[in-house]
Amino acid sequence: MEAIIRKAEILIEALPYMQKLHGKTVVIKYGGNAMVSDELKNSVVEDITLLKYIGLNPVVVHGGGPDINSMLKRLNIESRFVNGLRVTDMQTMEAAQMVLVGKTNKEIVSLINQKGGKAIGLCGIDGKLLECEQYKTVVDGIETDIGQVGRITKVNSKVLELMAKDEYIPVVAPIGIGSDGCSYNINADTVAGEVAAALKAEKLMLLTDVEGVKKSKDSSEVYYALTAAEVHKLIEEKVIEGGMIPKVLGCLEALDRGVGRTHIIDGRIPHCILLEIFTNQGIGTAIMKEKVPYYENEKI
Repeated sequence: MEAIIRKAEILIEALPYMQKLHGKTVVIKYGGNAMVSDELKNSVVEDITLLKYIGLNPVVVHGGGPDINSMLKRLNIESRFVNGLRVTDMQTMEAAQMVLVGKTNKEIVSLINQKGGKAIGLCGIDGKLLECEQYKTVVDGIETDIGQVGRITKVNSKVLELMAKDEYIPVVAPIGIGSDGCSYNINADTVAGEVAAALKAEKLMLLTDVEGVKKSKDSSEVYYALTAAEVHKLIEEKVIEGGMIPKVLGCLEALDRGVGRTHIIDGRIPHCILLEIFTNQGIGTAIMKEKVPYYENEKI
């Protein structure tokens, strides 16, 4: 009987968050190990489907690096990266588009639909959803051409708004379209941030392969919540470094452009999305302009 009562307590704990977030948009960047393990795939799509059923509007943006690497290996095309970005010549672009749009995207859509959701797969080419131009990175002070890598210039979000506010769950592959009609490969974290800003989402959630922003290099503890000022201070102190820097800076930019809260959470934890949104303690690290709780029992 105690176990049954505990289940009721969990639902009651979630109630104020359901009330606060009903009708709000949540953009979820789905990537990392959560896309590799079948158990975690099921966990993530169950969470996303449940969000829709209880009145939130989830929008999914996905990566697909491992799938692209596998395809390039089969095609005997070398994978090369500069500043963390995939060098994307025409052959690599064709393979990336084929994999992200034709395989990875449709697998996620199919999984959500199997769970009872109504997912629709899109990429940035559809309806000119993600307009972009070529992005050139800087190496040793020199601007470097890395091929068909895109920088988003405009998000035409109307189609996402129509779907998300109806009964559908949009699933977006990170391929954009240039004014010349060329396709461009775009970093999925960047796409998620731009989409969240365009939709004025209440939440942007980045599923990663780390627990959150750690309190020190050797610590297993993470910050529950950080403000922009605290993030900049931790970068200066080199507590935040490496691959975490672009993630937290992307979160800050999303906040500046109207997103309510941003979250860096561990996608390796089953049902990580539900644990973050609907429990008082949450998981991972929330990054917000001010530490204002949704309600008094929330730990931030």
